[in-house]
Amino acid sequence: MTAIVIGAGIAGLSSAIRLAAKGVHVTVLEQQDTYGGKMGVWEQDGYRYDTGPSLFTMPQYVNELLTIDGKSDVTFEYDELENIGNYFWEDGTQMTATKDVEQLKDEFLKQLSEPKENIDAYLADSKIKFEITNHVFLEKSLHKLKTYLSWGTVKSFFRLSKVDIFKNMNAQNELRFNNPKTVQFFNRYATYNGSNPYQASATLNVIPHYEFGFGAFFPKKGIRSIADALYQKAIHLGVIFQFSTQVSKVEKIGERYIVNGDTESDILICNMDVASAAKGPLKNFVSSKRKKYEPSSSALIFYWGIDREFKELDLHNIFFSSDYKKEFKNIFHNRKIDNDPTVYIHISSKCKVDDAPVGCENWFVMVNAPYVAGQDWEKMINEARENILIKVSKRLGTDISRHIKLEHKLTPELIQSKTGSYKGALYGSSSNDRMAAFLRQPNFSSGHKGLYFCGGSVHPGGGIPLCLLSGKITTDIIAHDFKLY
Repeated sequence: MTAIVIGAGIAGLSSAIRLAAKGVHVTVLEQQDTYGGKMGVWEQDGYRYDTGPSLFTMPQYVNELLTIDGKSDVTFEYDELENIGNYFWEDGTQMTATKDVEQLKDEFLKQLSEPKENIDAYLADSKIKFEITNHVFLEKSLHKLKTYLSWGTVKSFFRLSKVDIFKNMNAQNELRFNNPKTVQFFNRYATYNGSNPYQASATLNVIPHYEFGFGAFFPKKGIRSIADALYQKAIHLGVIFQFSTQVSKVEKIGERYIVNGDTESDILICNMDVASAAKGPLKNFVSSKRKKYEPSSSALIFYWGIDREFKELDLHNIFFSSDYKKEFKNIFHNRKIDNDPTVYIHISSKCKVDDAPVGCENWFVMVNAPYVAGQDWEKMINEARENILIKVSKRLGTDISRHIKLEHKLTPELIQSKTGSYKGALYGSSSNDRMAAFLRQPNFSSGHKGLYFCGGSVHPGGGIPLCLLSGKITTDIIAHDFKLY
């Protein structure tokens, strides 16, 4: 039995590992010269940056893959974070979110005058949402009848009203909290899958449970080491990788798939962005209705080498916009970066000290951006850079521009061209439609036996944990279809 995986993103790596562990001969074709997809790395002048995802939760999903064959032949180490993030508002308010929930409630009460019982009730509700949705909606295909015939699914459907599918995320948060800043704090979780909290379903209020219920972590060798470990495991299992290989043509002859005219397989897994694949090599295999969807938000990222340390900053730092609703309106409706953007600063040298020269810090500075839609990006990027500097400099009390000794950037257009993400969207389709979970590309093709899909544009969605689950769901379906037990 043979399989080809198009794309070596983490979902593709997950699928390749799982199939190889079942004895399938797997070949991965990747257009870039390395593995990991968006989980890249960039280094210069003593500074090292993880260029893509920066938040790591649910490490057990990685550990499961690394021990899938009963061997512990790949080392992967990580630490749990005591402080999940530092949060800053324009009026000088500041708070630290901790993994210790009692400390967290104390901080909300002290800094935002938010009653502890409000936080307790909210986190309890987030946990309930997780318990209802996880095994049914996140770990299984939503497009297979057998998913809905299990007793676990039936029990979940009896509790479906608690998931708040048809309620608005922001509206629900406004009902639960006294302080608008607390609302903004929890609204931000919509950005974890590139969505607008003023449109997205309140089901997304499940996301805080991943951080406060299970914890946030940091790999000792950086986020890129997740991809490194998965790649090493795949190699140990006999997976073959062909890098710098653009897939331009896919044909099907009988029951076999022919890729680029010369590579054959029984199974074909697409880890490309579905919309990009539908317009490219899989144009004859993907339904036209899958070729159009509202993309998620993108990102503008600056990688700054800072020549000093800031003790008020931690690994994860958020500088909030003063008008969150306006910011999201600009991103999703006006297709531009707001002039007062929420700024996220990730500083891996806080945990991995050799990521920056002694006495310096490596700043990964990100703002939410619209997907690519014909904008004047040069103008928008220059304006955003200036607005970021003004905002952060004001809050930290120093001119940050004087401390930037190195700069590199990643734009929505570069995300589109380098990773094949449709219109530069980070998470495939947005979740702004209340039924978005059911509208994502299924993990399999209903019209073409042997064709499957995984990745951030596919069920269950984007982000490290969900991409790894996407690989699992896909290979579970393959195992059933091809009787790989």
